[in-house]
Amino acid sequence: METIDKASNYAHEAVDKIASASHHASETLDQKSEQLKTAEQRLVKNCQGYIRDNPVTSLGIAVATGFLLSRLLSSR
Repeated sequence: METIDKASNYAHEAVDKIASASHHASETLDQKSEQLKTAEQRLVKNCQGYIRDNPVTSLGIAVATGFLLSRLLSSR
């Protein structure tokens, strides 16, 4: 009976450690998710500003990118 109690205690400790680690990982992922959302919003805002300030250059970049992508994808 004592062996079963020891094994049960070890199992409970292992489950507690795993739960703690998963909770910590979840919190870290939440923080990184918020950081990525903030970075994405900042990038979109910067891109919109650039496009508003340089419409002709932006159009040229878009056309060139579309052309290059079509060449790359059509050759496959």
